[in-house]
Amino acid sequence: MKSLKLYDIKVLRHEQADPPHLTDEDDVIIKVKAAGICGSDLSRYAKLGPYVEGMIFGHEFAGEVESTGGGVSHVKPGDRVVGCPALYCGMCESCRKGKPAQCEALTVIGAKQPGSYAEYVKLPAENVVLVPDEVDDDHAALVEPSSVALHGLYRTRLEPGSRVAVLGCGNIGLLTVQWAKIFGAETVYAIDIDDQKLAIAQTMGADVMVNPQTSSLYEAFMDASSGEGVDVAVESAGSPVTSAEVFSLAKKGGQVVFMGIPYGDIAIERFYFERIVRNELEVLGAWNAVSAPFPGKEWHTTLQMMKCGKLNVEPMITHRRPLEEGPDLFDAILAKQETYGKVLLHP
Repeated sequence: MKSLKLYDIKVLRHEQADPPHLTDEDDVIIKVKAAGICGSDLSRYAKLGPYVEGMIFGHEFAGEVESTGGGVSHVKPGDRVVGCPALYCGMCESCRKGKPAQCEALTVIGAKQPGSYAEYVKLPAENVVLVPDEVDDDHAALVEPSSVALHGLYRTRLEPGSRVAVLGCGNIGLLTVQWAKIFGAETVYAIDIDDQKLAIAQTMGADVMVNPQTSSLYEAFMDASSGEGVDVAVESAGSPVTSAEVFSLAKKGGQVVFMGIPYGDIAIERFYFERIVRNELEVLGAWNAVSAPFPGKEWHTTLQMMKCGKLNVEPMITHRRPLEEGPDLFDAILAKQETYGKVLLHP
C-alpha cells in the first residue's frame, strides 16, 4: 500500500508498505479516506525526527472500515468512521482514575505504531467511532484536532457571556475560536501576526481580530479590548514568546490554558509573571483529546455539533492533495510559501 514514512529530521518518503493484518479479536482495519497534517507532525518532521526510523507517519484521519476482528460488534465493513489515535496503557494510576489523557505511557499512532498517512491503518475497536451520514470524510478528519481544542476548553470555566482570547490562529486556535462561540462566549479575540489567518478566524466566529505586529501584544490587546482582560486566555501558538505573553491577557481571577507546545525554553519577564501572582490567575495545561469513558465526550460532542451544523470546519481547509505530494507539502508549509490552514492528504 502507499504510505509516508518518516526516517529522520526532514526525511519523509512516499513508499510502499505492507498493509496491516488482523491479529487480535478487537482489531479494526480502516481504509483511510482523508488524513490531516497536524502542527505536531510538522514539529516532529522539522525539529525532532521520528520515534522509530521509517515509521508510517500521521494520526488525524477518517475512513471506512475494511475488516474487523471477531470480537468487534459496534462497527462493520463499509461503515464510515473516525479513528482516535491515542493509545493508553490502562494500568497506570491516571488510567485507573479514568484520566487517559494523563496516562504515563500515552502515545499515538504514527509514533511507535503505524500511522494514518497510508491507504490502511489498524486500531483497537474502542478507538473507532461511527461518523454520521451528515458529516463528510474531509470534515470527519478534523474530529481529532477539534477534540483537542474541546478537551482544553472543558478544563476551564467557560460559560455563556464569557470573554475569551485565543493567542495563535493555527488549526487548534481556529477550532478553539469556534468552540468558544458554541459555548456561548460573548466576545472572542483572535490574535495572530498573519492577517490571512485572522481572516479565517473571523469566518470561524471571532469577534475581534488583533495583529500585534507593530506594537507589543499587551498594548495591542489592551487597545482592542478597551483595557479589559478576559475570563479565559488560550495559548495555542506554541511559541516560547507567546507562552509568557499570554499571562497578560487574563483578567483578575481569570484562567490561562496552554494548548500549544513550545519547543524551547520559556523566559518569563517580570511583568508577565507578576500577572499570575497579582491577578491570582489559574494556569491550566491541556494534553491530547481523550477522557473517560474512552475516547471521551470530546469525540461524540464534536461529531454531534458537525452533524447539526453548529461546528463548521470547512473554512479551515485550505489544501486537499494526494498522499504522494506529502513530502513536498511538508516543506512548503514550513517555508510559508503561502497561507496554509488545515491540509488534507487523500491516499
